[in-house]
Amino acid sequence: MVFVEWERIGANNHTGKITLNRPEARNAFNTDMGKQIVDICEQIEKSDVRAVLLTSADSKAFCSGADLKERNGITDEEFQRHHEIFADMFQSIADLPQPVIAVVDGYALAGGFELALNCDMILASENAVFGLPEVTRGIMPGGGGSRLLQRRVPVHIAKEWLFTGRLVKAEEANQIRLINELVDSSDLLDRAIELADIIAKNAPFAVHNCKTSINDLYGMHDSEAREKEDIYYSRCLDTQDRFEGIRAFVEKREPVFTGK
Repeated sequence: MVFVEWERIGANNHTGKITLNRPEARNAFNTDMGKQIVDICEQIEKSDVRAVLLTSADSKAFCSGADLKERNGITDEEFQRHHEIFADMFQSIADLPQPVIAVVDGYALAGGFELALNCDMILASENAVFGLPEVTRGIMPGGGGSRLLQRRVPVHIAKEWLFTGRLVKAEEANQIRLINELVDSSDLLDRAIELADIIAKNAPFAVHNCKTSINDLYGMHDSEAREKEDIYYSRCLDTQDRFEGIRAFVEKREPVFTGK
């Protein structure tokens, strides 16, 4: 069965929209769903898409995490195979060169919250609920939760959420700056497309290097970070898009970037 689909949307079809569509399970991901996400990310990475939205077809749930019914009664070997598939799924989203925006309406729990954390930005509706309740099930987050949450919120807040496993409503998440923007549910997708289109208008190679630079330099000692940042900057110098940006500025017009 097809649980995940993607399409081109937005201005000039430069935005890709990945839609999780397993509403009967609140988008809980099974191994088939994980493989489909990996396959889609491979397609998008090779495409001329410049920004990506990760969305849900179900307004009640962005994603409720791993499908525990699929895991019930499986062997240790099977569990490890499942974990490897899900690790590939999370990494395929995080490693996309294009910026990825999680569009969260409803529940984003456990692995579902980690899907959002592996994105570059989070837009959420007032109905969104976040949580990493793994400790209440005898385990800890396995898709980057403990590593990525502390990059979004203060460490002591990350520890509280991880240690208690409690659910966090959108308003509190917004106050603590977990999310980039809190949007009315009826306007959420339109606002996400608007933001993606703004990103997609910019020079793709420059945006990709900004993303890589931020990810690689986070937590690095400043002296080392300075040198590495200059490497990413230098990659953008000898590109057609940089010269187009200069010409457009001089000619007082909007630049037309080609990603070259």
